[in-house]
Amino acid sequence: MHHNFRPAKTSPDGRPIYAALDLGTNNCRLIIAEKSSGRHSKKLTPSQPYRVVDAFSRIVRLGEGLASAGRLSNEAMDRTIAALAICARKMGKRGVTHPMCITTEACRRAENCDDFIKMVSSETGIRLRIISGDEEARLGLIGCTSLLDKKKKHALIFDIGGGSTEISWLGLGDNGQFEILATLSIPFGVVTLTERFGGQFDETLDDGGHLSRCAYQTIVAEVLERLSEFNAAHSIQSAVDEGTVQMIGTSGTVTTLVGIHLRMKRYDRSRVDGTYMSFNQIGNLTNQLGKLSNSARADNACIGRHRADLVMPGCAILEAICEQWPLGQLRIADRGLREGMLFRLMNNRRSESKSQNSKPNKNKRRRNRSRRKPSGAGNAATQASQ
Repeated sequence: MHHNFRPAKTSPDGRPIYAALDLGTNNCRLIIAEKSSGRHSKKLTPSQPYRVVDAFSRIVRLGEGLASAGRLSNEAMDRTIAALAICARKMGKRGVTHPMCITTEACRRAENCDDFIKMVSSETGIRLRIISGDEEARLGLIGCTSLLDKKKKHALIFDIGGGSTEISWLGLGDNGQFEILATLSIPFGVVTLTERFGGQFDETLDDGGHLSRCAYQTIVAEVLERLSEFNAAHSIQSAVDEGTVQMIGTSGTVTTLVGIHLRMKRYDRSRVDGTYMSFNQIGNLTNQLGKLSNSARADNACIGRHRADLVMPGCAILEAICEQWPLGQLRIADRGLREGMLFRLMNNRRSESKSQNSKPNKNKRRRNRSRRKPSGAGNAATQASQ
């Protein structure tokens, strides 16, 4: 039986509780948080912490079969609603007052996305909102801002998703803050590419299957074609040549590579977020992983069974990005969309509170008017009191 979530009017202790739910083509992720103590009077910035109250993440592959059918399959919707039901229970249990629940590329493309969203609302109470690629990029920027180096006045931020890859080109404004100059949404993601080029995990095969080298190179070439057009349209190469560009990657592909590079037996976000990797290190790891079968990759603690067939398409997209803009190193962000959603929610809440506090109290004005007497009566009352 599903839990029908409804935002609480107030949390048990009276403090606002925020939830950021990101339903992507591959993953369903949730963060429930509150502002850290002592920061209620200040505007929250991405460099300031919040306290995570609860979290959830599950691979649902909502976009499975979407590339060929143009629709979300019943099996994928069932898996996803089961995960969303858990999210609904968690948000209800924690007394979430301010939720933001979004979905991205799979629902942007699916013919039956409206039916799916209605089903989600009916069975879980969660009201999903489809966001554009542009809004997705802006939320990702908010989440990654604290990792940007202001000594370099340009930045490229990318997110390799399940159904699309988002690229943001940033510039440092006169106000000392990075601003989005242009965005690119490429309709290639690790799930859709795996389905298109083969290489899905096949349990009937001893090695679980693998992505062919030819298919890998085709992905690189197709992504490069899109990147080249974007690069030329916004004169990015000249900034790269001047040495004023930095790069941040936020996706399961890059965080997985860092985990493997650091030889983690168990994934540790605190060791990954903010780490730098050289393009040489990325290339060497990609070559090593490309020689392995899906079964062999699944044995790696940082990959696992559910990601084993998605790693190489992600590496192909990453190789194209590194080839287009040979900056030499990449900073990894294990953050992005959900964190950006939290910051937006918290700052919007502060703005609303400030606006409400600045409005005249109508009831108080009404009471004041009712106390006023005609001038004569008022004078008489005053004289009687003297």
